[in-house]
Amino acid sequence: MERSIFTSESVTKGHPDKVCDQISDGILDAVLAKDPNAHVACETTAITDAVHIMGEITAACSADYEAVAREVIRSIGYTVPGIGFDADTCQIQVDIHAQSPDIAMGVNRETEDESGAGDQGIMFGFACTETESLMPLPIELAHRLTKRLTFVREEGILPYLLPDGKGQVSVEYDEAGKPACVTAVAVSTQHREGIELERLREDIRREVILPSVPEKLLNKNTKFYINPTGRFVIGGPAGDTGLTGRKVIVDTYGGYARHGGGCFSGKDPSKVDRSAAYMARYIAKNVVAAGLAERCEVQLSYAIGVAEPVSVLVDTFGTGRISSGRISELIRRDLDLRPAAIIRKLDLRRPIYSRTASYGHFGSNTADMTWEQTDLAQSWAEELA
Repeated sequence: MERSIFTSESVTKGHPDKVCDQISDGILDAVLAKDPNAHVACETTAITDAVHIMGEITAACSADYEAVAREVIRSIGYTVPGIGFDADTCQIQVDIHAQSPDIAMGVNRETEDESGAGDQGIMFGFACTETESLMPLPIELAHRLTKRLTFVREEGILPYLLPDGKGQVSVEYDEAGKPACVTAVAVSTQHREGIELERLREDIRREVILPSVPEKLLNKNTKFYINPTGRFVIGGPAGDTGLTGRKVIVDTYGGYARHGGGCFSGKDPSKVDRSAAYMARYIAKNVVAAGLAERCEVQLSYAIGVAEPVSVLVDTFGTGRISSGRISELIRRDLDLRPAAIIRKLDLRRPIYSRTASYGHFGSNTADMTWEQTDLAQSWAEELA
């Protein structure tokens, strides 16, 4: 292999697309808290001083969608009047109706275990040995940057910051495919009017980048790009339209692994876009944690209304210590991949999703979630004996 550079990005919870993801998942959690069997497909758009909530919700309860949205916006930090978007003054329009009966007939079967997938689709899960969380290093570092950027704003360490922001990390890999160093770090952060650019750049380098990126990965050639345009006052939905599900690469593996195309936020677990992607990550992580491979990607595919997956594919990229076929046999032996069984196994009918809506659905951000557990690793490791 030749040396190569791979780059991943993350965004703060104040990014306009992430505002929408958090509103959609906030509504999902509010509904699931009252009706765990609800069917929810909620999408949100946000523009200057306006939010539009739309989609399909069928539940044995009601929720105040507007109140949920305002609380989410407030918790993000959009509380400053006059910057084009704030929790108290933005207009909120709600257009929610019940789930289509044509979809419901394929999902709601007499026997729960025979309930079909809520849609057709393909989902990918991935894991590798680059980090303790078994995630690719570039996306883990990018999430650290944006989490830290939010932290220094919320804690008043850099009180002139505003909620919108992005982080990007470029990692150089050596000839063996191992991370060698960070070649570039980019941070763009929204700020109040009147802050000197040089002060901001020095503050971000000291308070955000250096605490987030391990010193051993930095060297004299590492480049830092901090607010490279020089000004970022207009941000959030006032600066760019937000939409649920537009940051699917940020949500998953930073582009390091493939993606089936379906987003997660605002969808209850009967939607395999979400639940099967979580299961695919669970499988891949247990494969790597068991030492069966250094890298593992799992693809699951489903047809609408059909319970059993259409296909299961395992790829270990030449790092497997046993064959991919044998790993597939272990998956089929130990796991039921029908949607209802996935929901049961991962305990997904709970209001747990708001936290996943920013800083990634996998890895250190969700370390305590069921799909990040490695309870199968020990038994699978016995295959190496």
